Formats: sequence, structure tokens, C-alpha cells
Amino acid sequence: MPDDLAATYLDEENIHVELTDSLLDINAILNRVKSPKAGAIVLFAGTTRDTFDSKPVKQLQYSSYPPLALNTLLTIAKEIKNKHSLTAIAMVHRLGVVPISEESILIAVSSPHRQAAWKAGEEALEACKERAEIWKLEEFDGPDGGVWRANRDGQSGVELAQRRAE
Repeated sequence: MPDDLAATYLDEENIHVELTDSLLDINAILNRVKSPKAGAIVLFAGTTRDTFDSKPVKQLQYSSYPPLALNTLLTIAKEIKNKHSLTAIAMVHRLGVVPISEESILIAVSSPHRQAAWKAGEEALEACKERAEIWKLEEFDGPDGGVWRANRDGQSGVELAQRRAE
């Protein structure tokens, strides 16, 4: 990730995807999907937790190749918007260091009815984790080092201490 990345984004009609090294703004993403046509807005905020697999987490660090990841996020957003007839969708992922309790991803969707919004929000998150070219380093407190992972829940990576020993 370039040191000077503030935000890179792609917009299409009622679709916004973004990668940034800045704090994520919940109100800003909600404003991107608000519409008088929407009776429901669903927001997902993924935050850095303090433990993983009983190990104390120090912080997460996300890395990506922004042009590729943005195109993938845009493809996902288009698919989800069309599938669920959404009014709007916005996906913002943070890169760089994300301390404990701070958000690494925000996904907001709006639709005329709540059921479509609920389903779309969940599917957008799962597709992002499965397909977006975003990787995370989970750094642990103490001697456990850290683990590089694909951006998926529960997927093991290679522990850094183990890699150094090889």
C-alpha cells in the first residue's frame, strides 16, 4: 500500500466502494445510501477484536493492491445491488493498521424493504471476505508473533514466528 493513500474509490449510480487508510466514518457511509425511495438501511461495521483463538490481539494490519481490490469490490456491489433490487450500496475497507475496537470495514445497503437489505448486507460481507484482494496481518501480544490471513473468518495463516524459524 502506498504511504500516501488517503482514499481511492470507484462510484457508479448508487454504488460506492472505497479503500482508505483513514478512520472509517459511519455517518458518511449512511449518507451515501440514504434515499426517499428506501424504507430500510442496514449497516455492518466490522471491528478489530482483542482476541483470536484465545490469543490476545495487539492490532490488525490490512494490505491490498488497490486497483484490483476496488474493481472486485465494485463487481460485488453491482451483483448484490442487482440481485436484491437495492436502492444503494456502499462498501468501505480500511487499509494499514487498525487498532482494537476500530472499524476495518463498513457496508451499508438501502432498499425499499428490510428483508432485501438484511440479506444483501450479509451477502456483500461474505463476498468481500471471499473474493476481495485484501489480506490481514493479525498481530498478537507476547511471543506468539502474528499470522497473515486471507480476509476470512477462522482461516488460518502462517504464524510469523514459525515463518522466521524456517
